[in-house]
Amino acid sequence: MSDLEDELRAVVGPAHVLVDGDLRAPYETDWTRRFTGGARCVVRPASTAEVAAVVRACAAAGAPIVVQGGNTGLVGAGVPAGGEVLVSLTRLSQLDPVDPVEAQVTAGAGVTLEKLQGHARAAGLDFGVDLAARSAATVGGMIATNAGGIRVLQHGSMRAQVAGLEAVLADGTVLTRLTGLAKDNTGYDLTQLLAGSEGTLAIVTRARLRLVPLLPARAVALVAVAGTDAALDLLAAARARLPSLSAAEIFYPDGLDLVRSYAKLPAPFADAAGAYVVLECAARTDPTDDVLEMLSTCEAVDDATVASDRAGLERLWSYRESHTEAISTAGVPTKLDVCVPLGELSALVAELPATVAAVAPAARAILFGHLNEGNLHVNVLDAGERAEEVTDAVLRLVAAHRGSISSEHGVGRAKAPWLSLSRAPEEIAAMRRIKAALDPAGLLNPGVLLD
Repeated sequence: MSDLEDELRAVVGPAHVLVDGDLRAPYETDWTRRFTGGARCVVRPASTAEVAAVVRACAAAGAPIVVQGGNTGLVGAGVPAGGEVLVSLTRLSQLDPVDPVEAQVTAGAGVTLEKLQGHARAAGLDFGVDLAARSAATVGGMIATNAGGIRVLQHGSMRAQVAGLEAVLADGTVLTRLTGLAKDNTGYDLTQLLAGSEGTLAIVTRARLRLVPLLPARAVALVAVAGTDAALDLLAAARARLPSLSAAEIFYPDGLDLVRSYAKLPAPFADAAGAYVVLECAARTDPTDDVLEMLSTCEAVDDATVASDRAGLERLWSYRESHTEAISTAGVPTKLDVCVPLGELSALVAELPATVAAVAPAARAILFGHLNEGNLHVNVLDAGERAEEVTDAVLRLVAAHRGSISSEHGVGRAKAPWLSLSRAPEEIAAMRRIKAALDPAGLLNPGVLLD
């Protein structure tokens, strides 16, 4: 055992090979506290060359590897199952100058979303993906999971932002394709293959990222509606009449109650509603009047409040963005990220409480998500020892509604046993052949995605 650790110390320096249990501990449990396991050691390389050398040493020793970014994942893909070498990419934090002509930037896998956003905005541009874990989520992890977030409606998921990658294969080979060409039709698109592969095919070390225009004027509406059907009617009206629409989020009364208790927020409206929708518009000039006009003529609106100043924007968004923290404060949730066609969303929301109660009568499901994509985050509290049964029941319900068992968090270890609910046997077989070709010894993130 010590021979490998000595090799790794020679590559990254003794301070960046953690073998002591107390030093490893922060890397061995995900932030939801649901997934944990012991790593053989934690290695923190600082460059692509160091990552490649670490991988070569592990491959020679037959030591499996778990890859970790900001450790904000929700499906157990970035924490060890037991005995792997955990490769943390947080030291890969280089950010090159923004290229204003191409509207692109090259970023290390360990760069946080928050740092990337600030870097782009300082150059008069912006990054197209945003999510609540922006202070910790990293570029590499977001690519590995094809992260979505609150602005998929306007800019697409993480995959759409990636113009090129540098990555290390399971034998230590380095693939570098960072030119960021707008058109490059020269064979298989390995960049897009690695996006969403959850670290099972290669370790992403750098990325060439597309940037988007910086739109300084924003308006946010928090809207009370009768229920999911009315929320979808509101969405249709907003998409038809608000070209600047950049986000459409939904949550429900029980989630609002948790958020208000956690964040000490006042009731947003005098009367309770069946559902709540957050709409955001981003433009070069103030879109508030357009938002107000749309709301005044949309029959789905029961009540609404609109803000365009920074304090007001943050206050209205806090009702939605505080959900994750508020739920975690209430217990250790079973977190399920699913997606269904919009025509199935109302039925899914209506059927979920009974589906959960049939398996775990004491449990409660808190729902919120990205309305435009039919992406619902199902958080089940108090499932206890029946968490796996709850997962099975919910994912089978989603599949019955023609949905996906993972919308933006990945499959990880948590959902690998249910992959067949969303993918045909022929697709899974093809995935296994790709995995075997690029990682024949199965050393990269074993047990993730493919059970």
